[in-house]
Amino acid sequence: MKTHGRCWKFGDNIPTDQIVRVDRALGSMEEMAQHVLENYNPRFAREVKPGDVLVAGKHFGQSSGRAVAPKAIKATGVGVVVVEYASRLFFRNAFEVGLPLLECPGITGGVEDGDILLVDPETGKIVNETRRREFQAKPVAPFLMEMLKAGGLIEMAPKLADEA
Repeated sequence: MKTHGRCWKFGDNIPTDQIVRVDRALGSMEEMAQHVLENYNPRFAREVKPGDVLVAGKHFGQSSGRAVAPKAIKATGVGVVVVEYASRLFFRNAFEVGLPLLECPGITGGVEDGDILLVDPETGKIVNETRRREFQAKPVAPFLMEMLKAGGLIEMAPKLADEA
C-alpha cells in the first residue's frame, strides 16, 4: 500500500463542499473527479497522476459529511491523502471508500507542491525525497488497513459477514 508520487499541496480549512462543489456533484464519478479542488488549484484535476499524494493542512474535509468528496478524490487516482488534521466525518468516509488518509502534524511545513513523496500508510512513515526529510504520521490502524486492502467497507462487508 506504499505510495510514491508528486505532492499536491493545499492549505487549511478546506470544506467538503470545496473539494467537490455542490454544482459539480451531480454527474458521474469520472465527471466529478475532473473538478476536485478546482477552486484551490485548477491544474490539480487535469494533471494529477495515479499514486500522487494530496497534502493539506488543518480541518481538511470540514463542514458536511458528504461521502462524495473522498470518492471524488479517490477517482482522481490520488494514492494517499496526508493532512495535518481531517474532520472526523471525512476521516471515516475516506476509509469507507478505500481512500488512505494519514494525519501528520507539521507536514505542510515540510513539503512543497511538486516534491516527490514516499508514503507508507501501514507504518505512517513519510519521506520527502526531494528535500530529504522524513515525517512520522500516526500509522493506519490494522482494521482500517484491512478495509483499505479490500477496497473499502462495501468490498469488505462479505468478509465481515462470514466472520460473524
